[in-house]
Amino acid sequence: MTFADAMDHVAQAFEVAGAFVLLAGLVLAVAMAVRVLRRSRDGRRAYRVLRQSFGGVILLGLEILVAADLVRTVAVEPTLANVVILGGIVLIRTVLSFSLEIEIEGVAPWRRAALSGAAQIAQAARDAGRPGDEGTATVAPEPRPSPEEPAPRTST
Repeated sequence: MTFADAMDHVAQAFEVAGAFVLLAGLVLAVAMAVRVLRRSRDGRRAYRVLRQSFGGVILLGLEILVAADLVRTVAVEPTLANVVILGGIVLIRTVLSFSLEIEIEGVAPWRRAALSGAAQIAQAARDAGRPGDEGTATVAPEPRPSPEEPAPRTST
């Protein structure tokens, strides 16, 4: 077995892992949403949990699939044409990931605290476990002093 063959198998393993993450994540996201729906009888909250958890899963799956593309392009067939194609794929997936994060969070990343796809899944799981809760995010923004308040003084 050559190095290129071994790296092709590694890339295939990443692709399988990415597909498994997407499939298993869909099943878990639906299960969490059904759990919320049964406990709270609130369809909007269940939809929000489904959307948050599956959105985070999609982001994770995209990252794994990008890793597969990187391995395949860099280690298996490092031609200029493949590198250009990889750049296009990474650009498209980056724009898609960015759009998904804005859709899930409702705000641009530079306007909120940094939350990864895994944090989205964890937040959705916490929301799914709380009966009767509104499911609001638990990440609090940094407190900012109001313009009327003077800045704290430091002693010299």
